[in-house]
Amino acid sequence: MPTPRRHFPPRRPAGPRLRRRGLAIGIDIGGTKVAAGVVDAEGHILREARRATPGSQPREVERVIVELVDELSSDYRISSVGIGAAGWMDLEGGTVLFSPHLAWRNEPLRDNLERLLRRRVLLTNDADAAAWAEWRFGAGRGEPRLVCITLGTGIGGAMVLGGRLERGRYGVAGEFGHQIIMPGGHRCECGNRGCWEQYASGNALGREARELARANSPVAQELIKAVEGDIEAITGAVVTELARDGDPTSRELLEDVGEWLGLGLANLAAALDPGTFVVGGGLCDAGELLLDPARRAFARNLTGRGFRPAARIERAALGPRAGLIGAADLSRVNRVAGWGR
Repeated sequence: MPTPRRHFPPRRPAGPRLRRRGLAIGIDIGGTKVAAGVVDAEGHILREARRATPGSQPREVERVIVELVDELSSDYRISSVGIGAAGWMDLEGGTVLFSPHLAWRNEPLRDNLERLLRRRVLLTNDADAAAWAEWRFGAGRGEPRLVCITLGTGIGGAMVLGGRLERGRYGVAGEFGHQIIMPGGHRCECGNRGCWEQYASGNALGREARELARANSPVAQELIKAVEGDIEAITGAVVTELARDGDPTSRELLEDVGEWLGLGLANLAAALDPGTFVVGGGLCDAGELLLDPARRAFARNLTGRGFRPAARIERAALGPRAGLIGAADLSRVNRVAGWGR
C-alpha cells in the first residue's frame, strides 16, 4: 500500500524573523517640525510629542531631540531610539552625508546623540523609515518586494526586498524622484532638468495650477477665487482640496499629475519588478482622484503589458506618522533589517 501523501501549508515569503520586543522612541525630523512618539512592537503609538524645528544648526536640533526623548521616556522604559531625517546616510547609519533641510554635512549624528542620551540610537533616512513602517504594519505588510513612493514637495522613495531595506552600494538608493523622465524639461533643485518630481509631486501640481491662473484662463477662476486673487498662494494642497470638492479644472490637473506618476512607476517596475507600490505623502490626500489615473497610465506604459503580472498600486495606510513608527521599529530590529550595527 502506498504511503499517504502529506499536505504541507504553503511556505511564507522568506524574510528575517523580527521578534524583538519592548518600547522604542521614534523621531521624525522635518523642515518645520520634529515629531516623536513611543511605539510598541505592534506599531502602536502610545504617546506623542513635537517641537518646532529650531533653525538649521545641528547642535540645536540635537538639543530638541534630547528634550523629546527625556519627555517621552519619563513614563516608559525605552529600549532604543530611532531617528528619521531627510538626507543621505552612510551605510553604517552613523553619519548624515547631506541633508537638504538642515546644515548637516558629514555630521556624525548617531555618535553625538548616543553620547548625549546614553542609549542606543539608530539613524535612518525618513523615506526608508516610512517604507519599513508600511511593510511591517501598513499597506505593504508582508509583501516580499515592496517599493514605497512619497509624494510631497518632491518625490522620496525606498525599497524593502526580502524583509530587508535595500539601500544600494553607497547608502543612497531610492532617489526615484530624480530619474530624468523629460530630457530638457523643468529645472530641478538637484541641478538636472526633467526629473520625475518636477511632474508628479505636490510642487508640480501647484506650479501647473499657478501657470493656468496667471494666464487668467476662464477655467482657472475657482483656483483664483480660492486664494482671493493671490496666485502665488496656489499650492498643491489648494488644488487637491478643490478637486475633492468637485472643481473640474483641479481634477484635470490632478489627473495630469497622476498620469506622470503612473509613467514613472512603470519605469520602476521595468527595473525593479516589485509586487506592490505603496504611495504616500501629502499629495495622496487626493486619494483615487490621483491613483486612478496613475493606475491607468501604469498599465498603459508597463513593459510587457498583457504578458506579465503587474504590481499593485496602493495608498499608504499610516499617514504622516509612518516615519516615526518606522524609525522606532528599525531601532528595535536593526540587526535583522539590514542596518549598520
